[in-house]
Order: sequence, then structure tokens, then C-alpha cells
Amino acid sequence: MSDVSYRATGERARQMRVLPTETLKALYRRSDAAGLLRWTIHVALLAAGGWLIHLAWGTWWLAPAWLLQGMLVMALFAPMHESAHYTAFKSRWLNDVAAFLSAAAIFNIGTYYRHFHLAHHRYTQDPARDPELIAQPEPKTIGDYLWRISAIPFWATRVYQIARFPFGKVAGLDFIHPSAWPEIVRSARLQALFYAAIAATSVATGSWIAVTCWIIPAFFGAPLLRAYLVVEHNGCTHDDNGFTNTRTTLTNPLVRLIMWNMPFHAEHHLLPNIPFHRLPDAHQALRAHMQVVTPGYVRANREVLAGLS
Repeated sequence: MSDVSYRATGERARQMRVLPTETLKALYRRSDAAGLLRWTIHVALLAAGGWLIHLAWGTWWLAPAWLLQGMLVMALFAPMHESAHYTAFKSRWLNDVAAFLSAAAIFNIGTYYRHFHLAHHRYTQDPARDPELIAQPEPKTIGDYLWRISAIPFWATRVYQIARFPFGKVAGLDFIHPSAWPEIVRSARLQALFYAAIAATSVATGSWIAVTCWIIPAFFGAPLLRAYLVVEHNGCTHDDNGFTNTRTTLTNPLVRLIMWNMPFHAEHHLLPNIPFHRLPDAHQALRAHMQVVTPGYVRANREVLAGLS
């Protein structure tokens, strides 16, 4: 049982109407072109990262190349997240395809994540109902923080879900409606076949590309993603106040590019139907209202650490 109390302020409905209707209509406009462009850029960066690994093989530059590629691989969390909201693309089927591929790349299960994440939005910062806080309570000590950043809990969860979900409903995940489990199980089975196909192709061709350009880099990149995600709500209020319960982090254009503008996280939480390519505009429109805005991820992590024992 968490020792953190949650407070319902009743402010959320009013806050969602803080922008004029015409402004919201423009912000809500989705685009296949914007999504496909960002997806193409991300895939091209991954291909370039793979080429750098090839060039660095046998040298001391291999570890930095793996770290860079790992950052790009784990940044596929961003299109998985956007596709879970059906905001990465205008077309539903493109969102479904992107959700599956990006989730598989980071060893998540896209359909499960969609239900998990929508429950997180519904109960943000409520320790009793927010599945993010139930699965992994916010760190209280520096040791808790380091354990999370190590990504060991992340990998343990990924292995468990990939091994368990293809065999049916899992008890204890009450935020998932029973009617959703058949879809989750089908997706998990399809993903298992996807992994099997990659493994079989690798064995048949004698290729180690999947290991050297995907799996090993993912282990390098996972702690970076943990450090990115840990600041989204930690150090923020435990209530339904959308202006204070989520952090926006102001960062450089490269991070915004590969993370699909997710650093504008408070804006996204307040108005989750805004597509990723409109979030910079949403930030400009809402900036005066946002109360937890931090310049940079190093500073944001320092703020989180400052509140720990």
C-alpha cells in the first residue's frame, strides 16, 4: 500500500477547456504524411547507426556506437506511445502497424501497452489506480532510483510478458477489461512468431545483424530510456491537476526528433488527442499554464534525485 495520498481537485475538466475551440480543432488535426516522414527519419537513423556499428567493429568505438544505436532503438518507445493513442498517423491501420513494429523492437507488446497506458492517463498519479505506479512505485531513495535506471526491472517485466502473454489472460492486471484479452493474446502470439522468424532467418543466413545492431544496443539504450521516463511524473503532484501532475522537459531538437515530441509531456497528458507533430504548437499555447517545466533531462533527473532520501 502506498503512503502517498491522491487528491481529486476537479480541475481537469476546466483545464481541458482552457484553449479556444478553434485552436483545439487545429491542434487535433492528424496527418499520415507527418507520421510517415518521422517514421522514415527514425528508420534511416537506425540504418545509419547499424552502419556505424559495422565501421566501428573491432575498435574501441564499438561501445559508443552501440550506445548511440541503443538510444535510437529504445526511442522507438515514442512511436509505440503515439500509435497507442492513434495520433502517430491519421489512418488507424498505420497506427496499428507502427505500434506492433515499434513495440516488438523494444520487447513490449503493443496492444497490452495501449490498455496499460490509457489506464495511466485515466488515473494519472493515483497510487491506487495508475498502473505505472502500481507496477513500479515512484522511487523514494537514491537506491530505488538507481535500481530503476539500471533497467533490470524493465527487462524482467519484458521477459515475463513475452513468455506469458501468448498463453492467455494474466491475473492481477485489473486495469485491462476482460474483453481486451483475446486481442492482447493474439498480438503476443503474432509477436512470438515475429521473433521466431527473425531467429530462423538469422540462423539460416548465418547473420548476426539482429544481435549486433538490435539486441545488444537495446541493452545499452534501456537505461537511457529509464532516465528519460523517470522524470515524467516523479516530483509532480499526486492529484488530477493537469498543470502540476506532469513534467514537460525542454530539450534539444535531436531529442525532440527521435522522441516524437514526447518531451512536451504535460501538454500531451492534458490533451492526449493532440498528435505528436502539433505538440510544439500546444506547448506555445499552454506554456503560461504549465507549472512543472524543466530545462533539460540532466536537470530534470537532478530535481528527481533532490527529492529522494
